[in-house]
Amino acid sequence: MTPVQTEERKKTPVAPPGRRRRMDPRISARRTAVLREQGQRRLIIAGVVLGLVALVVGGWFLLHTSLFSARSVTVTGNVHETAAQVVAQAGLASQPPLLDVNTGAAVARLEQLPWVRTAAVHVSWPDGVHIALTEEVPRLTAATPAGTWDTLSDDGRVLAQTPTRPPGLLLLTVPSAPGQPGSVLPAKDASGLAVASTLPTSFAAQVTAVTIEPAGWVQLALTTPIVVNIGAATELPAKYEDVSSILAAATLHNGDVIDVSVPKAPTVTSG
Repeated sequence: MTPVQTEERKKTPVAPPGRRRRMDPRISARRTAVLREQGQRRLIIAGVVLGLVALVVGGWFLLHTSLFSARSVTVTGNVHETAAQVVAQAGLASQPPLLDVNTGAAVARLEQLPWVRTAAVHVSWPDGVHIALTEEVPRLTAATPAGTWDTLSDDGRVLAQTPTRPPGLLLLTVPSAPGQPGSVLPAKDASGLAVASTLPTSFAAQVTAVTIEPAGWVQLALTTPIVVNIGAATELPAKYEDVSSILAAATLHNGDVIDVSVPKAPTVTSG
């Protein structure tokens, strides 16, 4: 190292240990402004979040007030079930908030009522619920061991129980007594229901009773009186055609038995 260089190094001041270099005032001001903007943004975001939470909570409480409850419930299509029964079964008697009305669950409960075949529930804001019912049609009647009479639909649903036989309904005799209103005949009685619900117009008016044998065979009682053995509930159109042909062409007597259990091979025996 030359003498000149040594002399220059001696003249360069050295900062004392621990002393920090001063920051440019412009940089310091900019940093302060950035920090201030970040803080303001955080405050704005927090305010928006709190506002949204307050709005949601307030809206939830508002929707659960009486202003938006099921205060106006209309029921249509009901004949045998009263409007009060329908509203109670749907779970709307307490006028719950519309927000809490579960239409699917209400429909499921309504279709448990004996006379209700189908139900539809619609919510109408701010305070309305409309219930539309389709009721079962009574087709059959069956005697019970207690001496009462059950009214049944063509699909075997027990609709009502009365002390006297309801007029105008086809008598159905089943191996086991029907259950309480709302219950359905067991699957073993399906053969009799199939026959009772498909009798042709050619002789349906002459049928007074449908009897289901324990083995599932079906027998008809006619007004004549003549008995028709249908047998199993299979190939019914062919069997009905055989019955119609015999009733139209043959000379029958009280007590005769028409057997069409084998389609296209009917027989008639004297009673």
